[in-house]
Amino acid sequence: MKDWETLFVEKLEQTDLGNDPAHDLAHFSRVVATAKALAAEEDARLEVVVPAAWLHDLVNVPKNDPRRSQASRLSAEEALRFLRSVEYPEAFLADIAHAIEAHSYSAGIEPRTLEAKVVQDADRLDGLGAIGIARCFAVGGLLGVRFYDPRDPFATQRAWNDRENAIDHFYVKLFKTAETLQTSAGRREGARRAEFMRQYLDRLAVEIGDRPRP
Repeated sequence: MKDWETLFVEKLEQTDLGNDPAHDLAHFSRVVATAKALAAEEDARLEVVVPAAWLHDLVNVPKNDPRRSQASRLSAEEALRFLRSVEYPEAFLADIAHAIEAHSYSAGIEPRTLEAKVVQDADRLDGLGAIGIARCFAVGGLLGVRFYDPRDPFATQRAWNDRENAIDHFYVKLFKTAETLQTSAGRREGARRAEFMRQYLDRLAVEIGDRPRP
């Protein structure tokens, strides 16, 4: 019997994942672990969830690249080529491809299967909580984004702009993703992680002498 997960990890180790610490091998490992936990609670098929979670970002497209919305489709296509090359059971491939395509926030594809919902939730949960905060600032550093607007940190007199301010991304996207989680288990964990992020913002506000928006 093949050790599929070892093959998936080897594929990732041979793939250029770029220099984004928010999408390194550790990210894939976290998403897989979360996906397995959600799948156990939701009774989803691991034969679909596990390969889709390991291979969901197989093609790296930077967040500021105009092709970003195509990344999940490109990843699904590359994943299918790889899975066929290692003779993964054909019966699962269509659902794996859909789960990979639907995981992306920017692609805007509605997940049609329980497994796709689990993979989407697992990936979005990695953008929340303590690791979500770390990832937000890491990506902001790569893109040359400052931590916050020193004149108006919590956008009381301006529009949110996460192209210039990292904490704006909490409000532009991350808190919204917590509201899009598809599974009951995912929503419970998302609420816990979002609350931790709000506590972080409360503490940040104290340290910089401001007050966060609700």
